[in-house]
Amino acid sequence: MEELSLDGNQIAMGQTNEAVEERNGEEGAVEERNGEEGVTEGQTGEIERRKEFVTPAAGMEFESYDDAYNYYNCYAKEAGFRVRVKNSWFKRNSKEKYGAVLCCSSQGFKRVKDVNRLRRETRTGCPAMLRMKLVDSKRWRILEVTLDHNHLLGTKAYKSTKKMNPGTKRKLQTNSETETQTLKLYRALVIDAGGTSNSKANAREDRSCSNHPDHLNLRKGDTQAIYNYFCRMQLTNPNFFYVTDLNSGGRLRNVFWLDARCRAAINYFNDAVFFDNTYLANKYEIPLVAFVGMNHHGQPVLLGCGLLAGETKESYVWLFNTWLTCASGQSPQTIITERCNILQSAVADVFPNALHRFGLSHIMKKVPEKLGGLRNYDAIRKSLVKAVYEALKPFDFEASWGFMIQHFGISDHEWLRSLYDDRARWVPAYLKETYFAGMAAARPGETLNAFFDRYVHKQTPLKEFLDKYELALHKKHKEEVQADQESRNSTPTLKTRCSFEFQLSKVFTRDIFNKFQLEVEEMYSCFSTTQLHVDGEIIIFLVKERVLAEGNRREIRDYEVLYNRAAAEVRCICSCFNFYGYLCRHALSVLNYNGVEEIPWTYILSRWKIDYKRTCIPDQLSKCNDATSQIQRTSHLYRSALQVVEEGVISVDHYKAALQAIEESVHRVHDIEELLL
Repeated sequence: MEELSLDGNQIAMGQTNEAVEERNGEEGAVEERNGEEGVTEGQTGEIERRKEFVTPAAGMEFESYDDAYNYYNCYAKEAGFRVRVKNSWFKRNSKEKYGAVLCCSSQGFKRVKDVNRLRRETRTGCPAMLRMKLVDSKRWRILEVTLDHNHLLGTKAYKSTKKMNPGTKRKLQTNSETETQTLKLYRALVIDAGGTSNSKANAREDRSCSNHPDHLNLRKGDTQAIYNYFCRMQLTNPNFFYVTDLNSGGRLRNVFWLDARCRAAINYFNDAVFFDNTYLANKYEIPLVAFVGMNHHGQPVLLGCGLLAGETKESYVWLFNTWLTCASGQSPQTIITERCNILQSAVADVFPNALHRFGLSHIMKKVPEKLGGLRNYDAIRKSLVKAVYEALKPFDFEASWGFMIQHFGISDHEWLRSLYDDRARWVPAYLKETYFAGMAAARPGETLNAFFDRYVHKQTPLKEFLDKYELALHKKHKEEVQADQESRNSTPTLKTRCSFEFQLSKVFTRDIFNKFQLEVEEMYSCFSTTQLHVDGEIIIFLVKERVLAEGNRREIRDYEVLYNRAAAEVRCICSCFNFYGYLCRHALSVLNYNGVEEIPWTYILSRWKIDYKRTCIPDQLSKCNDATSQIQRTSHLYRSALQVVEEGVISVDHYKAALQAIEESVHRVHDIEELLL
């Protein structure tokens, strides 16, 4: 196992463990916690006497309408006001509710015909309200919240509950049980939409909301769990690599690690990298970050991960430099991150030659949260989706965007203005020359999912994650091995007589071929190919395609394709090749129109080939010489030998062949040693 020290504040994990445990005894740096998240034992009694709620905020999500209503009702009871349903919306052909507005019972005023009644006026026109909607994920999301009241709040708001009939009392008891569950469920909720929690007991929340976090906020036993995990990996994974970063006080601040398979994958699949900080940014229990690439089957592959004390430029720069060291200084062509100023600055410092792009799917996921409170939200969302996904040129996008802003009167919306300012980093129309290696997510519905999506939830403790980490990697590796076997041992079924389909059926892995095969099939939707402009060897073609639009109606769209026969060059305005790594139906139509029977090898990427990992020789391996350090040679040899190991475990015959090859290699190395003597 290797350790890397980038400055004087970094030490081996064993020393980290010892130092932190010692401080735990002397200074109480690590508090002993009970079963509740982020709650010290000294606070248990206080929590039993006092209920605490996260303040409602736009972006909160709930499993059902009842969960959302109970949450707001319990919050209202703590704050000292009553809740009533102001409006509800139901689907036309069913009784399914899809929207609601909850408000303070003092909202509005009595109707004129009720003014002379004997009951005292209790309404004050209070503005406090909560607007929520059923979203695509079948969860209820808060879209808009007003917290301010224009009247006094207090516990006497609930005095009237004393006069109840037996049925109402039973219902209240049931609601009380629901309230208890709601309290337990939402105590530790943290909102990333600008909301803050009023729970002082939530240590993870306090750490995450700090502007300058200086150390990892670990539970008791977490440091020991990290140490034990690294020791276990040292025994079972000789090429395992980790680095720790300590603050000036000697406390653990940042951690980075990757195993042998991750180190090998960096050499093959670091051309485009997605840096995933979902768990850190969304204030999960574990501040996990991950570097993710895409393998030759189009599957996500882990290229390293770590734990960061906080979202600071210092932490990100440290992490990126550490990862770059593992990659032997080979910067990715493209790095994709969430839209964040701090990340943008750190990427510019460490990867100055890489193209930094913002994940489109991450931006579009925030649309309901950021725009859900607008009056014409549904129409605005449709207009935004059309501008982003259908615009082929920057001019088209700016025209559609301008129409949306003007038509709906949202020119003052801060989030939209900032998106427009950053348009060159996330809008597909501006990214035609950016190479994404299949991670563009440039079509509606495509997303860049977190690598550990099904293994980590908001409250997953670190100890549990370390166990799930190995399980996740094992499952991902098994999926890759199965895809390798399917690609090598079976022949895909051809669906057309097109020579392009036959050509790549023998080259691409099965999953990538299936995606390319769809483009070949859709060539038949391109019904017209005509010359638009000729400039010497360069010809611009116009390809018309019938596409399925909203409401299952067909519409015709035009695509410009540049073709240069002499240079064997073909480029479509849709930029499918740069986004996904294979030619689109429009480019294939132009090649077919010009009598080309085989796709030029320039457009058959090696990274999608069945034998890519067998035949690819990374730059670092080809540059080994007498000046290369022993550590580098060891690392290079291990990566090469790992392929033999992975192939050898497939079957008994594979095992025998691999073992024989290893023995022969050892004998050859011994022969060289004898010659040197």
